[in-house]
Amino acid sequence: MTRLVLLALCVFLPLASLNAETLSLDSCRARALRNNKQLSMAKVKKDIATNTRKSARTKYLPHIDVAGGYMYSSRSIALLNEEQQAMLPNMGTAVAQDIRNFIGSNISSADIAAGKQIATNILQRMTMQGLISPAEAQALQAMGQKLGGLSGIGDALAKRIDAAGQSIADAFNTNTHHMFMASAMLTQPLYMGGAITAANNMADIGEKITETGIEKAEQEIIYNTDNTYWLVVSLKQKQRLATNYLELVEKLNIDVHKMIDEGVATRADGLKVDVAVNEAEMTLTKVDNGLSLAKMYLCQLCGMDLESDITLADEDVMPEMTCAELAAEPGKDFSSRPELSMLSSTIDLAKEKTKLAKAGYLPQIALTGGAVFSNPSIYNGFERKFKGALTVGVLLRVPVLDWGETAYKIRASKNSTRLAELTYNEAEEMISLQVSQCSFKLKEAHKHLATALGNIKSAEENLRCADLGFKEGVISTTDVMAAQTAWMKAQTEKIDAEIDVKTAEVAMKKATGKL
Repeated sequence: MTRLVLLALCVFLPLASLNAETLSLDSCRARALRNNKQLSMAKVKKDIATNTRKSARTKYLPHIDVAGGYMYSSRSIALLNEEQQAMLPNMGTAVAQDIRNFIGSNISSADIAAGKQIATNILQRMTMQGLISPAEAQALQAMGQKLGGLSGIGDALAKRIDAAGQSIADAFNTNTHHMFMASAMLTQPLYMGGAITAANNMADIGEKITETGIEKAEQEIIYNTDNTYWLVVSLKQKQRLATNYLELVEKLNIDVHKMIDEGVATRADGLKVDVAVNEAEMTLTKVDNGLSLAKMYLCQLCGMDLESDITLADEDVMPEMTCAELAAEPGKDFSSRPELSMLSSTIDLAKEKTKLAKAGYLPQIALTGGAVFSNPSIYNGFERKFKGALTVGVLLRVPVLDWGETAYKIRASKNSTRLAELTYNEAEEMISLQVSQCSFKLKEAHKHLATALGNIKSAEENLRCADLGFKEGVISTTDVMAAQTAWMKAQTEKIDAEIDVKTAEVAMKKATGKL
């Protein structure tokens, strides 16, 4: 049965190690950049700013708007009042009545009879002289009788005038109970007081800010990923160290209990070693738990499943580091820091807002053109057809009185610019202080590493001498345990110092904007 278990372990352990994914620092960075939610949000903001910039560019171009509508009115539009509408259809009758009244008051029936006799005499003379024939004279006389004299002429004239008046009244009837309208208008800005230019500049600056935001998010991701990566590396090495320390203490425990059995050591010595074994086991448990949590956090940063079995490329062997790797003194140029770049863009944005506010003082000119259609048509006596006309014009807007609104906006914008400048200056000072702190921490980390490397040699030699002395019986159990503890502490400090150097270097690159 034992052989089967060993055989199974020999088969499946290599397969398990093959399934474990090995990640380098660069691959962790790439995964984190590819899967980070905050970076994805920053890229979405960049897309929003890009589309906003493209939208601002369209303000330079002509815009065409099409509109249409329908309206029902319970009453039509009246171009004539009610008296005029009643008068026009009866205008001929009124004129005829006036003629009759005039004839009745100025011409008597005797005058009319005398007039008829005169006309008859004239026709007889014209016949006797041969100017007209008797038949023509009779025809003319019959025609006069048929017309009925002046009275017949007046009645015919009245009917004609009444008909003409009715047609005029009908023509002025708009019939606008149902009205339809359609229009297409083109507007081309010619001069907007610099408002369009300022808006476009603001859109450009906004896009630049979002680009810098992406860079800032990437630096934060790389910074967190690097720190977590080296934390996992340090915990892995501490796990290996805790395992070695536990083996040392267990070996000492076995030796002490053998000595107790032989009567060379006391039971108190055994109890001390038992306590040391328990403490070593507890230390190993804490390291195991910390390593598991750190790997889970690294998997979360890389967008992997939290339970993924990963192995880091630097777990087994840390890159060799010496004090010669100490970085040079940082300069005073921090313009590559994304925070300062964003604040600088904020200052430019505030200045453009001031220009936009100043545009409120200036005139605005725009060219317009289009076509307007309506039904009823107003171009042919309110005809019930869609008809329209082309229009071209120039719009001029000149601000005259706004009760100081523009002035207040300009003052507020100038104060915003001043506030952005003060914020930039303060951030620059804080970044300079941060760089100095990172420089001190990096120097301190290198000194700590140098000290830890020196202590390692002393601790190893001390442990070697303690082991030899214990075997020879000249060194007590307490001294051996003290030597093992000192060795464990020296190894731990070396690991911490190496990781401190790595994290300090990352912090320095981030502080100077070179990460």
